[in-house]
Amino acid sequence: MQNSGFFRSAQRWISRTPERALNQAYEAAQMIEAIEREYFGGNPISPRYGNYGDSAIAYFQGELKKYLNLIKVRMAVFRASRSVVRVSDPRMTEVQLPADGADELAVSVIDQQAMFFRKLQLIDAVLARYANLDTSPERVITLPNGGNGSLEPTPSAQVLRSRANQAQNDQNVARQNGTIRAATPSGIAVPADITPDGTRAAGLSDRVNVLPRSILRTVDRIRQDLDPNAEQEVVREFRNSKAKTTAAIRFVLLLVIVPLLTQQFTKTFLVGPIVDRVRAGGEEAEVFLNLEMEEEALHELQQFEERLRFEVLIGKVPALSELNIEERVRAKAAEVEEEYRDRSASAVKNVFSDILAAIAFALLLIYRKQDVANIKAFMDEIVYGLSDSAKAFIIILFTDTFVGFHSPHGWEILLEGLSRHLGLPANRDFIFLFIATFPVILDTIFKYWIFRYLNRISPSAVATYKNMNE
Repeated sequence: MQNSGFFRSAQRWISRTPERALNQAYEAAQMIEAIEREYFGGNPISPRYGNYGDSAIAYFQGELKKYLNLIKVRMAVFRASRSVVRVSDPRMTEVQLPADGADELAVSVIDQQAMFFRKLQLIDAVLARYANLDTSPERVITLPNGGNGSLEPTPSAQVLRSRANQAQNDQNVARQNGTIRAATPSGIAVPADITPDGTRAAGLSDRVNVLPRSILRTVDRIRQDLDPNAEQEVVREFRNSKAKTTAAIRFVLLLVIVPLLTQQFTKTFLVGPIVDRVRAGGEEAEVFLNLEMEEEALHELQQFEERLRFEVLIGKVPALSELNIEERVRAKAAEVEEEYRDRSASAVKNVFSDILAAIAFALLLIYRKQDVANIKAFMDEIVYGLSDSAKAFIIILFTDTFVGFHSPHGWEILLEGLSRHLGLPANRDFIFLFIATFPVILDTIFKYWIFRYLNRISPSAVATYKNMNE
């Protein structure tokens, strides 16, 4: 009896060799795709797609080579065993899961060939991608997968959410196509929490755990602390985080410095000489670009004349005749004219230099997409790493600043400064219309974002925000 049980176990192990080899190759392909999504923005693992140092690139290349070799070896085992081993029923694989009662929960995974085809499709796509990487380095479009592999260091919150949504979509599609079905012996349907490789998902296992999950997490943390390679993993995670943070901060500085330098350089050495030559070479250039500038100049000249007469009356300056007062006012008028002529020329220069600065900013965003993705990940880690009270404080600060009770005064100052910078008249009607509409639209967007996204991601932060507002 013992020999028959041993031979039966050996036969079962051999018959499952193709599926086991394919699952191992499929998991290696998932690990490669996880590295691509987390560190290379969905592109192939290559120095041309990642802004990392030599040590980081060597590490990623080593991981890639390891997983590719594992895929090739396991696929060779799969092909060899598949040609000699026959699965008893290629259309169905039944997995017995223990339940709380005396009965057992029989979960039937239908259409095993479709699962094999899906895994082979992902494996072939990964192998072909790196076989032709040198000749066609186009952007990689990854296929949906179960996402049951893990990658160290711990991925960001945005990546975790995208993987969870992707797994949920895969499960919904499988239920609609009839790919996954779970049934009890009594015929009552149960949730189909089965992964593509035929194992139980975390949701079902969490419901039947005898010990609380907090205790299991504590045991797992102790196991990780006692791992002899834990220190190297922490150092590697810190270095990767440091490299990503440095790249994000460097690109933020570029987004600020490059447009400013472009604006100043073009205004001084490119646009400025051209505008000065055009204004000096043609007819007499206009001193005032708009009526508002002319009124300011006239008010300044009137104040000078009135101050001069007042100082004569109080004896602060010697007595002056009307002719002397007129000469001084005429000299002041010439100074005011020259001042406003320069202001008008500077406003014209600002228009063209600001356009070139905006073009430089847009080019940075277009040609540095990987850095933009790093900034988004960096901001997500900062925002989602804050406490609930800190999130609520930042939301209240921004909303009160831009859409609060005192915000119209700030918007008015900003619009008047912008119009003065570009040499445009400060249209009061436009400013009041802008203040009456734009903050309202911005407040609506804030509230929709809180209701639609923040309420789903961090409900406790929304509750704290409401309590602080009240």
